[in-house]
Amino acid sequence: MILEKVNSPDDLKKLSTEELKKLAEEVRQFIISVVEKTGGHLASSLGVVELTIALLKVFSPPKDEIVWDVGHQSYPYKILTDRKEKFHTLRQFGGISGFPSIKESIYDAFGVGHSSTSISAALGIKVAKRLKGEEGHVIAVIGDGALTAGEAYEGLNNAGQLKEDLIVILNDNEMSISKNIGAISNYLTKVATGENLRKAKERLEEIARKIFGEKVFKTLKRVEDLIVKGLFPPGMLFEELGFRYIGPIDGHDLETLIVTLNNVSKLKGPTLVHVITKKGKGYKPAEEKPEKFHGVSPKILKKENDSQPSYTEVFSKTLIDIAAKDEKIVAITAAMPSGTGLDRFKKTFPNRYFDVGIAEQHAVTFAAGLAKEGLKPVVAIYSTFLQRAYDQIVHDVALQELPVVFAIDRAGLVGEDGATHHGVFDLSYLRHIPNMVVAAPKDEEELRHLLYTAVKSNRPFAVRYPRGKGYGIKIREPLKEIPIGSWEILKEGKDLAILATGWTVYQALKAADKLEEEDIKVCVVNARFIKPLDKKLLQKLAEKFSTFLTVEENVIKGGFGSAVDEFFSDREKVKVFNLGIPDKFIEHGNQNLLRKLVGIDSEGIYNKVKKVLKIVNV
Repeated sequence: MILEKVNSPDDLKKLSTEELKKLAEEVRQFIISVVEKTGGHLASSLGVVELTIALLKVFSPPKDEIVWDVGHQSYPYKILTDRKEKFHTLRQFGGISGFPSIKESIYDAFGVGHSSTSISAALGIKVAKRLKGEEGHVIAVIGDGALTAGEAYEGLNNAGQLKEDLIVILNDNEMSISKNIGAISNYLTKVATGENLRKAKERLEEIARKIFGEKVFKTLKRVEDLIVKGLFPPGMLFEELGFRYIGPIDGHDLETLIVTLNNVSKLKGPTLVHVITKKGKGYKPAEEKPEKFHGVSPKILKKENDSQPSYTEVFSKTLIDIAAKDEKIVAITAAMPSGTGLDRFKKTFPNRYFDVGIAEQHAVTFAAGLAKEGLKPVVAIYSTFLQRAYDQIVHDVALQELPVVFAIDRAGLVGEDGATHHGVFDLSYLRHIPNMVVAAPKDEEELRHLLYTAVKSNRPFAVRYPRGKGYGIKIREPLKEIPIGSWEILKEGKDLAILATGWTVYQALKAADKLEEEDIKVCVVNARFIKPLDKKLLQKLAEKFSTFLTVEENVIKGGFGSAVDEFFSDREKVKVFNLGIPDKFIEHGNQNLLRKLVGIDSEGIYNKVKKVLKIVNV
């Protein structure tokens, strides 16, 4: 096998074109064989195998720095740099990350888990190299929908202004996670005949020089450019931003890629190479259904069947049920229709569904505009991605008290995607915003009622829920409003009160049952509202308990526990202990394993209660 001989980019450079083509086939099969076992971003990485090989053939990392965007396209790069032998540990606890990580390898130029950061980062790297007097190319590989987000254009604009020798590779597969949407995507799709137009432009320039001479040609070139660019929109778009545009070229044609990148490496100033690839290339199921095989688990590939619905599915069905009775309900996603469950809403209410692309800031302000005109927008965004719209939540929604509902999926520890995707900050960055209501259901049934409450509230309202399956609670009750700020006591006790929120509520109940076997009786409260707190119940509990333990799947700093600490800050006799995510980034690994490691599962709560009682009783 060719792959067995390649342990670094230097080994790859020694291979012939035919050997490189064979290598591409072997890399694809290697990725498939590993992802079958570990899960991961399959289709995205399969689409960039030839591009990765060509980049490593022409450039020499780590001296030449390559920034991958979105980072889930980096599997071939990991394999062909220094992580082939470790690739079987992909996304496993203690193994290699599913995204580039500067802590993992000298070949990873920049960490990229969220989209659209590469051009800005690469430009910064290039300017720093120049200021330090260092040589080396800097290449940003942006694709899989990352060019639908605003930051990418901010980076392009600044790069064109600075005129640095920056290379941007646009990996155009017409897909992000789902089918790309928006005017820019449509713009790029029009370049099917771009190669012919480029050749025509070059031929016109050659003829003009011969007939009119160099001086007259320079005058005529502006007119000729306007004519050709009018027929060739993408060239005009990027060239007006200050980039030399090359393409589009076939991203699976190794020979053409290598020749093109060799030529580009000699050019001065910012250059954009437009590469057309097929997501899922070389694996027929992924080619036919790239959205399904974008991010897969071993469960999908093994075709295991699990009928228990996820929180996402419960949210989706509930929103459809609510919208069927209220025509003012509209749903918004930021390029994640299937991930958020809104693909089903789209099928049912196509005119009331909006996918704005990878543009969370726009999604929130767009929703604010809809709400201002009397509609009831529900914005479904993963917790980790909603971070990017913080200012819009404050300025455009909360400040104006507009009734936008935030359905925050993947809240808490998400598992194998790791630190870039854990949704462990939303309670902290939402609860301090005036006018916001923040809630977390203990199970699937309560999710339904909290979503219904949010829509009915006519207030800025966030409902956060975890990734994956629920507790298997059967849906029985008709939808009902839950009084905002109300908690419920699920288990009475006398020794200590556990205030748990979200996923941790049932874990607290389980811990309480185990403690009861040792004659330790604790009260368990479902603190389903993080903001506002149930102050009346807290005051009542303070009359009975002097010790409280808060539990949350969020960072302790600024989270739910902090809110309770603030409430009891002037009560000297009340002691509050907090359990949640510690003040550090949590690595990738199995979701429940990570919960266990940070101590928020039933065993961790049990141990914490024993420790707390020992402290207070000393």
